[in-house]
Amino acid sequence: MRWIPYVVAVACTLPWLSQVAMGQHPAAIATALMTGIGILASAFILGWACEVAEMDVPPALAVSVLALVAVLPEYAVDATFAWKAAHDPAYAGYAIANMTGGNRLLLGLGWSALLALTFLRFRAREIVLPADMGTEISVLIVATLYAMVPVFRGSLTLFDTAVYLVLYISYLIAASRGEEHEGEVVGPAIAMAELPTFWRRAAVLLCLFFAGSVIFVSAEPFAESLVHTGKELGVDEFFLVQWVAPFASESPEVIVAVLMVLRGNSEQGLRTLVSSNVNQWTLLVGTLAAVYSISAGGPAALPMDHRQQDEVLLTAAQCVFAIAAIADLRFALWQGAVLTVLFLLQFVFADAHRYIGFGYIALSAGILIFDRSSRDGVLSSFRTFFRMLRGRPAPSH
Repeated sequence: MRWIPYVVAVACTLPWLSQVAMGQHPAAIATALMTGIGILASAFILGWACEVAEMDVPPALAVSVLALVAVLPEYAVDATFAWKAAHDPAYAGYAIANMTGGNRLLLGLGWSALLALTFLRFRAREIVLPADMGTEISVLIVATLYAMVPVFRGSLTLFDTAVYLVLYISYLIAASRGEEHEGEVVGPAIAMAELPTFWRRAAVLLCLFFAGSVIFVSAEPFAESLVHTGKELGVDEFFLVQWVAPFASESPEVIVAVLMVLRGNSEQGLRTLVSSNVNQWTLLVGTLAAVYSISAGGPAALPMDHRQQDEVLLTAAQCVFAIAAIADLRFALWQGAVLTVLFLLQFVFADAHRYIGFGYIALSAGILIFDRSSRDGVLSSFRTFFRMLRGRPAPSH
C-alpha cells in the first residue's frame, strides 16, 4: 500500500510520455494538462527522493545538491521562458511572471497555511523558529533589497547573476556549517526509506533520473502550451504563467511542509518553505540573465517592462514584510492573517500592484521602527549568518 503514491505519480506522467514516444503534438489545452500533470507528479517524486537522499548524503553536499533539485521543476519552466526571450521579447515577461508567482504563492498562502494548521491542530498561536534561521533571513533581506536594482534599471543583467550566485553560494556554505538536524522522512517517502541501503540508494537515483527526464521533456511544451492556451481562451497569458505553472512546481514542497506540521514539527515545516524562497531569490533569479545571454549568443540583459517591474517590486516588498514578521524568530497568527489578506488584495486591485508593494514596504518599516524585537532580530540574523560563514555555531535562543 505504501507504494501506491509512486504508482499513481508514475501513471500521471504516462499520457505525455506516450505522446512524446509517438511524436504526437496535441492541442494546446491538452498539452498544458498532460505536461502540467506530468511536472506536478515529477515534482512529488523529486520531493520524496530528496527526503530519502538526506539519509545517505553528507550534510554539506546535501545542502548544495538537494537545494538545486528542489527548484528544478520551476527552474526548468523559467529557464525555458528566459531562453525563448532572447528570440521573442514577449517571453521575457513570462519568465518574470513564473518567478514572481511562485514566490508570492509560498509567502501569501504557504506560510499562512502552515500557521493556520498549527493553530487548528495544536492551538498554538505562533511558530517559534530555531536560532540558525538567521542564515535564511539575512540572505533573503539582501536578495530582496538588491532586487530594487534591476527593478529601477528595468533589466536583469549578468552582474545581477554574479550577485545572486555569490549570495546563493554564501548561503550554502553557512547552511552546511549549521547544526545537523536528523532529517524527518514523512509520507510516501517512508516506503523508500525503509528499503535496505543498496536498494534505497538505487531507488533514489532512479527517482531522480526518471523525474528529471520527465521535467526535461515537459518543460518547453508546458511553457508554450500555457501561452497558446491563454490566447485561445482569451485569458491573459501572463496570469496563467504566473499562477498556474507555480502550482505544479510548489505543491509538493507545501505538502511535505504540511506533513511536518501534522507530525508536530511546525518550525521545520516553515523552514522548508523559507528555504525554498531563498533558493528562488538567489539561484533561480540569478540564472535568468545567464540563460538569456547564452541563448542570445553573448552578454545580454533580460528586459523588464513597467508591468514586470511592478511585479518584481511587489514580490520583493511582500518578502521584506514576511522577513520583518519573522525577524524575531516568531511567526504569529495575526502576521499570517495580514500576509494572506494583502496577498488576496493584489487580485482585487490588479492595476495597483506598485502601490500594494509600497504598502508592504511601509508596514515593514513600521514593524522595524516600533518593534524592537524585530529590529534586534534582523541584526542578530546577520551576526548568525557571518558566524556560520566562519564555521562557528549559531547562538542558541
